[in-house]
Formats: sequence, structure tokens, C-alpha cells
Amino acid sequence: MFSKILIANRGEIACRVIDTARAMGVRTVAVYSDADARARHVAMADEAVHIGGPAPKDSYLRGEAIIEAARATGAQAIHPGYGFLSENPDFVEAVEAAGLVFIGPSADAIRAMGLKDAAKALMSEAGVPVVPGYHGENQDPEHLSGAADAIGYPVLIKAVAGGGGKGMRKVDAPSGFMEALESAKGEAATAFGNDAVLIEKFVEKPRHIEVQVFGDGTRAVHLFERDCSLQRRHQKVIEEAPAPGMTEEMRNEMGMAAVRAAEAIGYAGAGTVEFIVDGSDGLRPDRFWFMEMNTRLQVEHPVTEAITGVDLVEWQLRVAAGEGLPMAQQDLAIDGHAFEARLYAEDVPKGFLPATGTLAHLVFPATARADTGVRPGDTISPWYDPMIAKLIVHGPTRAVALARLEQALAGTQVAGSVTNLAFLRKLARHPGFGAGDVDTGLIGRDLETLAAEPVACTRSRSLAALGALGLHDTADPLAGFALWTPLEQAVRLEYRGESLDLVVETLAPGRFRVRGEAVHELERDGDGWRIDGAVVPAQVVRHDAGVSVFWGNAYGFEPVDPLDVVAEGGAAAGRIEAPMPGLVKTVFVAVGQAVAKGDRLAVLEAMKMEHTLSAGRDGVVAEVMVKAGAQVEAGAALIVLEEAEEAA
Repeated sequence: MFSKILIANRGEIACRVIDTARAMGVRTVAVYSDADARARHVAMADEAVHIGGPAPKDSYLRGEAIIEAARATGAQAIHPGYGFLSENPDFVEAVEAAGLVFIGPSADAIRAMGLKDAAKALMSEAGVPVVPGYHGENQDPEHLSGAADAIGYPVLIKAVAGGGGKGMRKVDAPSGFMEALESAKGEAATAFGNDAVLIEKFVEKPRHIEVQVFGDGTRAVHLFERDCSLQRRHQKVIEEAPAPGMTEEMRNEMGMAAVRAAEAIGYAGAGTVEFIVDGSDGLRPDRFWFMEMNTRLQVEHPVTEAITGVDLVEWQLRVAAGEGLPMAQQDLAIDGHAFEARLYAEDVPKGFLPATGTLAHLVFPATARADTGVRPGDTISPWYDPMIAKLIVHGPTRAVALARLEQALAGTQVAGSVTNLAFLRKLARHPGFGAGDVDTGLIGRDLETLAAEPVACTRSRSLAALGALGLHDTADPLAGFALWTPLEQAVRLEYRGESLDLVVETLAPGRFRVRGEAVHELERDGDGWRIDGAVVPAQVVRHDAGVSVFWGNAYGFEPVDPLDVVAEGGAAAGRIEAPMPGLVKTVFVAVGQAVAKGDRLAVLEAMKMEHTLSAGRDGVVAEVMVKAGAQVEAGAALIVLEEAEEAA
């Protein structure tokens, strides 16, 4: 076994690998960028090496700097995590050329599965069913359009390299093909340096079911399936294992197909074979097709660990150190059910826009496994994926595990950034999901309801008023005590752009009456609260970002100094602003150009995704305040439109 390894990654996966390495007695070396100098993974590791600037290309994608850090610290092997260099065969070869061990598959195996079109051809030869589509080399737009016509709409345009939903577009009719193709190619070129695409038949009621495989370079086993059908913008939100409705016959068929895929390329280490499944008539052995193989550890690997009792990172280290497969296929079994929910800093009502911010308050419930790379006080950076944590729960049945998931989400507290926490709670309570009737279109069909932001009731607002005055602290016996001061205090709070004026009247130590839109009497009851005589499971937290009330959902309030002079808010309707920090990728318009509502004005690249900014109304471009290549902050003015008659 290795005595020291370097982890060529950051965030929660780096912390996850460190946990297992420490349990095995293996020392760890972290690498970090300027933006991650005080990150959790840096603090957890035995050693840490600075490798460059905040942009991934200047740090976590600098293979030569990472290898040099490993050699300088005496690390014997490099664990790539996922993302960054984890599926880069050139990096694998460079690691091995430096006399180090790459904890993962060979460069040849990665290359075999790295391009989706070549991988599908290889899988077809190995007897693995593949989705009907065009996987050829001809990238002429007219040829691709003709291939789509032959396959039959709807079709899916997919980048041949990479994953994560980047370079992927669904096209419902021939009229939208060319625009979707241009957009997919542009995003693929940015994300992967390769704009080649393939065309596939779009399955109308698709389920995304993947199989965890593990190989030693010769033989492979599967550790059963995960259902990853709950997706938005082709990115997974909640994963579970095993798949609901799975039959033993289909599980065996899929598992053996995945093993054939792994053994066909001499796979070593942890990998995932992803299948698209037609769930329109239940799960049938003749209705699944190979999509791609991820030649690395997956984000959702903890649900497999939960139902099998296997530590996949431990297996990675043992096999990379020269051991054989730790278990045979017949020794692996499923125990219960598990879910994983991905907690992101993102603004769901605004189309899941990635968000930034400083985590003023962060608490995870003890009832769930929380894989995270951040701590209270850490900043969600615009440079990297905005994941805050993964919450994993396990239960003897799917129903019990799902109830525990909802309980864990209700017990999670985050303040300092907008998150998708309320969205996840609604998903966990969705009747279709609860019944196991899932497919990749579930979120899209109910998006309006799922994305609606919960609104704080007058009782929550009253609690926030106490928090703003510091009267929420049950540990302070003098809270609410008044001497030579008024017994009534006015409070102004900012909530979702609205000013709230409330009056707090102290009735007795620990008892208050709050007047606002409604009148409520509040009383501290041990560590909890009574409101109008009823016990409520609410918590009030005061922090640097303001006051948060956690009561099922999280409600954030910002106390306002009444002496502050607030400028008139709201930019003109024609002012196009950056919704988040990012890089201006393209500007489509020039001064004097007439535009119609919905026209594309610019593309902003942020957190590894492209976001199109469109005109909210008809008008004429009055100002273009940025150029392509500019790095902008959230709220920065980019383009100004004026009414056509004004321009005239």
C-alpha cells in the first residue's frame, strides 16, 4: 500500500478521498489555487502545495505542476478525483512517465471511452446495446441535419467529448436544428476543446440508469445500479440506488453488459457505465442502451457505498497498489435503499443560475452523511462548480430512505448564498418521485411548481424581527430586559427586495408581541419557540449576512438601518446586467442595431456553463459596455436598450 498520495482535485471530492486515506493510514498531499488557499481540503491534508491562479487552466489543469508537487513531497501516487484531469489520458501517461502511479484506469481505457462515437462502436462490438444515432466523423452541418432527419425527431445533439450536460441540446423539429447545433458546438469547444458532436434518437420517457463497475485490468465486477433520472439541464439533482421498479432479470442483464464493457477495454479501478432506459412500459431487458462510460469515480458514488457496504475509494487505492479485486461478484449484495441530494449555491427561480456568496452559517444534520468541501465562513467562488454538499441517506426500504432524505433536507441550514434547498425538499415530497415513477422529464414537467420560492409567513417574519434585535438568543438571560429604554422597538427588514416594518414589544423576559402585517405573541420555550401558544420547530440564527429563520425552509432577512438613505432601486427595463460573475464569451449586437424581444444579445460563461442573455423587449441598442473576453461581476451593466422611438 502507498504511504503517501497526492489528490489532484479540490472541494468535496478531495475531502472525501482524504477521509478514506486517513482511515487507511495513508498520508495525503493537497494542491490548491489562489482561490483555495484556505479551503477545507487544504486544511484536512497532511501537506499542501500551491499550484497557481484561480482559473482551472492556471492551477487544477496544470498537469506538470501537479506531478512536480507529487515528486517534491514524496507522494507515490496521484488520485484525480472527478472532473479536471481525471479523464485526461495524456495526464495519465505523464504521471506514469514520472514514475508515479495513477489511481485510475489506463490511458488506453480512457481514450477508448473518451469519445462517445468511438465508444459506442466499441460497445456494439462487445455486445452492449447502443442507442440508434449518427456517430460518424462527418461534421458538416448539412450532413448532421440529414442524419437527424433519418433518425427521426426529436433528436439529441451531444458533444463527443466530456459530460455534465455541456454541449448537449434537444431538438424537436428540423427548424431548430441549425441554431441548436451552433450552440452545442460552441459550448463543447469551450468546455472540452473539441466541438465535434453526435446525433442520437431522443427517448420520449427516458430513465437514466447507470451501473457501477470495478475492474483490476483483467476482470471486472458490478456493484449494481443507480437511478439518476431526476435531472435539470441534463445535470443530476437526486440519485438513488437501487433503481425503483428494477427486476432481477433486467438488473442481471444491465450488470453483465456493464461488466462486458469494462472487460472489453481492460478496465482498472472505479467506473460507471451509463444507460438510457425507455421506461414507458416498465423496465424491460430489451429497452436499455449504452450512453457512455465515465472512466472515473462518480459524484453519486456514495449511494452505491451505502447499499453495498463498500468503500469505493479504498478499493481504488488497493487495486492501484497492485491488489486484485477485493470481492467477487457473488459476494456483493444490495442492502436497503439510498438517496443522494446535491446541494448547490444556485438561484432556482432564475433558471438555476449559479450563485456566489460567503457561507455565514452552515449546519448539516447528524442523521445524514454530508460530503462537503466547505465550512462556515468559506466563499462560494465563481471559478468552480457551486456545489455546497451532497447529502446521503440510507434506509431499509425506499419509503424509509425517502422520508429520511426529506428529514435531512429540512435539518440542513445554509445562509450567505441562495441555494436549491427548497427545490430539493419539494422534489423529495413530489408524489411521482415518491411512487418511483421517475424519468428525466419529471422536473421539466413540474418546474413551475418545483422552482417557486417559498415565502416566509408573518410568524417567520416576527421571528426574524427578534433575531435582528438579538432577542432570539435563549442563552442570554437578559435578552428582552429593558431599563431606561423604550419597551417597544421598531425593526426594518429587507426580504426578497421588500421592506418590512415591524414593532417588537417586550412583555416579559422571553415573551414578546410583534406587530407587522399581523400581530403575533412569541415566547421562548426551552431551545424552541411558542407562537400564539403553539410550539413551532423554528430556529433563528443571526450572522454576518443578516438573520435566517429555519422552519422547514430557510428564509433570509437583512436588517436595515432606518437612518440609511436608500437610493431609488431597479434598473431600467432596457438595462442588461450580468446575473452572476463570469466571462463575456460573445457579444452579438452593436450600437444602433434593432432587436426584438427574445433576441440573443450576449453569452456569459460562468461556472463551466454558458448562459445566453436575451432582450426582454423590442428596442435599439444604445450602448454596448463590454467586449468578448471581459471578466465581469454580478450586476455589471453589459448592454443598454432604448425604445425605437427614442432612438429615432
